[in-house]
Amino acid sequence: MSVLRWIDLSLLVLYPVAWVAPLMRAGLLPLFGLSEISVLTGLQALWQTDIFLAGVVALFALVAPYVKTIGLALVQFDLLHRRTLPALALMGKLAMADVFLIALYITIVKGIGIGRIETAWGLYLFSACILASLLISLAETRRMPD
Repeated sequence: MSVLRWIDLSLLVLYPVAWVAPLMRAGLLPLFGLSEISVLTGLQALWQTDIFLAGVVALFALVAPYVKTIGLALVQFDLLHRRTLPALALMGKLAMADVFLIALYITIVKGIGIGRIETAWGLYLFSACILASLLISLAETRRMPD
């Protein structure tokens, strides 16, 4: 079995870890502690204020990357036709948009200078999962059918 298959299957475990891992630590004033924000805690907070936006973020951060990973695994094990690869690539682009938005929020908050924000290991794990999935998708589209 190809190494890419194992990496893709490992993403099925790593994504949920990345969703609960701290993406960033934020606080309003230097005297107060920093609270950790994960994908799931961010979604919980959004759900209370803007259900539509919470749905969009859930689609980008949870559904799109996970469905893409499952789809790629099905293609790799010849359980799904290779013609689905363009649709799976689109799912990966949606997931990458979420990483971009998180990075944009961090940049804006740091630029405004209100409070304090630090990136945490979960942001790197989440980004690595998205990028690994993207690379697997690219490799799979270049692979010749068996």
